[in-house]
Amino acid sequence: MSAYMDLSKFSISLGVHRNKNVIWIRFEKNNEWLAMLRKEIYVLWSASQKCWYAYDTAYNRQLLGLDPKITGKSVIKKIHDVNKPALQAFINTLKLKAYSENTIRIYVQEFSQLLYILKSYPVQNLTAEKLRSYFLYCINELKIKENHLNSRINAIKFYFEQVLGKEKLLLNIPRPKKPSKLPKVIDMKDVKTMLSMVKNTKHRVMLKLCYGMGLRVSEIVNLKISDIDSKRMQVHICSGKGKRDRYANLPESVLEDLRTYYKEYKPKYFLFEGQYGGQYSVRSVQQVFKQAMKKAKIKKQIGIHGLRHSYATHLLEQGTDISLIKELLGHKDLKTTLIYTHISNKTLSKVKSPLDSL
Repeated sequence: MSAYMDLSKFSISLGVHRNKNVIWIRFEKNNEWLAMLRKEIYVLWSASQKCWYAYDTAYNRQLLGLDPKITGKSVIKKIHDVNKPALQAFINTLKLKAYSENTIRIYVQEFSQLLYILKSYPVQNLTAEKLRSYFLYCINELKIKENHLNSRINAIKFYFEQVLGKEKLLLNIPRPKKPSKLPKVIDMKDVKTMLSMVKNTKHRVMLKLCYGMGLRVSEIVNLKISDIDSKRMQVHICSGKGKRDRYANLPESVLEDLRTYYKEYKPKYFLFEGQYGGQYSVRSVQQVFKQAMKKAKIKKQIGIHGLRHSYATHLLEQGTDISLIKELLGHKDLKTTLIYTHISNKTLSKVKSPLDSL
């Protein structure tokens, strides 16, 4: 059930229209209901079907009370009938525990790989020894890297512990050691150059907020108009990673751009909305960043998450207390934030090489 509309007035179903996946929305002729619908969602009229419809997007599904798409590799379609109930029970449990759509997608993909390999062998009959053999197969034959293997183990562990209640089955299976990598950052001058290259108001504001508040890309697309408090110069970050809320400081330098953007685009609910309404997609924001880096001729191989790392590093170099940076980033553990002390040049740059003393 949507938090924004009374769905009891509408009959909702999935379909295809003009070779695109759509959501059909049927209701009695009522101008008040139509106005309510249009206030929340971008809808179109199909003369041939004599029905209103919206495009089949993740946001529109959420708004209209439909289950999210479980997208993944074609391997999901090749799972044997014996193990299809296990996959459905797996998905149901993830939903009941309110895992994010992204986590559900990843877990389903990883668990499905195991089910595909098993063919007609029931997954619930697997022993710890057989699982150990499977993980060795993933390493030796599939050449899966450490982080990917950990993700697969997490998904399979969830099934046996949370769905079947076998908490000790994977207890003695060792975890691969994760590589200790430092986050990549962009020099402050390069950030300024990159932002100056973005002429589109919406795109420029997106990137400014990503860097200026240290936001994750998922947080930038989830921002709602009501989250912005320009009087207190704060932004409410709702349900960030780990479903933890926090407040971030709204940079004064972005206010003018933000107001210009609002007048130009007139978003309805989310601060950044797509062409057909609803949330702007994560992939589109990533593409905006990629194009901005290209225009600025910055060759560093780095994703948009690098803006968050750069924000934290630059704050540290400006003398901001590490505990404050932890709160601004929404980290649960200070250890996570301390990694930026290893890449900040605030103190390291002062250390002279003995070569310079020769």
